[in-house]
Amino acid sequence: MAGIAGYLKKHTEALVKDVGIEAACEITGKSKATLGRYYSDNPEHADRFMPLDAVAALEKVASFPHVTSALADLKGISLSYNEGRNDPGEKGGVNTDVIALSHRFAMLMAEYNQSIQDGIITINEAKRLLKETLELQKVLIEMKLHLEEEAT
Repeated sequence: MAGIAGYLKKHTEALVKDVGIEAACEITGKSKATLGRYYSDNPEHADRFMPLDAVAALEKVASFPHVTSALADLKGISLSYNEGRNDPGEKGGVNTDVIALSHRFAMLMAEYNQSIQDGIITINEAKRLLKETLELQKVLIEMKLHLEEEAT
């Protein structure tokens, strides 16, 4: 359970930081300290998690559904992410996605190359790698949506 708890706490932290701590406080009605406890890895806060209504409110304004995605990953579920698009073709097509995909992958590999040079990936380097991985995931989801549109 400790692995799952830590995984969810890291994604909760990513969600709060995505929205911004001040905005997250305003949206959820929680204090900075309370929000911090939800993703704290201190043993005294090990059993504290953000309520689902707060997660939903934050993910509504976040750039990515961090906690929902983490929960889906834990269950082995694949999500289709529709970034509030009204017109399926408004963000380009598969060709644009392939270009964006190659760009994001190059960014991930550059970050990995820089991180592994000393043979150790530090916590900050891992966070940067995670950020690039999430950006790559967003591009893949967008590409999946475009391919689904073309297949129907």
